Amino acid sequence: MELSNFKVLTFDVVGTLIDFETGVLDAIRRLGGSAAQELSDDTIFEAYKRGRDRYPGRSSSAMADVYRSLAEELKLPADSVSADAFQLAVFRWPAFADSVAALKRLRKHYRLVAMTNADRTAFSCYSHTLDDPFDDSVTCDETGVAKPNPQFFAYNRGRQAAHGYKFSEILHVAQSQYHDIGIAKELGYTTCWIERRQGQSGFGGTPEPAQVTKPDFHFPTLKALADAVEKV
Repeated sequence: MELSNFKVLTFDVVGTLIDFETGVLDAIRRLGGSAAQELSDDTIFEAYKRGRDRYPGRSSSAMADVYRSLAEELKLPADSVSADAFQLAVFRWPAFADSVAALKRLRKHYRLVAMTNADRTAFSCYSHTLDDPFDDSVTCDETGVAKPNPQFFAYNRGRQAAHGYKFSEILHVAQSQYHDIGIAKELGYTTCWIERRQGQSGFGGTPEPAQVTKPDFHFPTLKALADAVEKV
């Protein structure tokens, strides 16, 4: 199997291209004052994930409630001004340092498609941050479900088929074993794991999978994927 066999790269966005972990940590430590400075990254991430489980709605509106949940648990300021500031910060989560340049390189070789649990409003911000690299995009607003729900992947498969692309021509690129790699592999997608947390313990701000799935391709960064493509 060669990278040159594919015509479409489908991307998870938040966690793979957008560095939401840095975004979350920076916002919590800025809004939480001195109490937040003493919290470990994992303590913040665990409270964040529990808050997201409680409020799984559209990321362009639910994150204020996620913050309140986290803040109450960790005894940080939980006022409406702080919650609104956290919600606004979600739209400004940064790209990974290699994302924009690597996507420009990859777009020379493939159709690029976003597959994101973000809603259309939040995704528009992330796409702008990434310099609008995508030829097509699928968000939770179109599918009505979020990954790892198999219907999300089925929707995208049908959408790309409508554009004339065979399933065998799609490579799904993602960081999350829980949301993407495991279920995509189970559904027959060829997968590429961008292991953004390589060398770090645990799963950070992403839920822990039942098991770690071996992908078809595996790189530590998006730049490494682009390098491999250009060597073919």
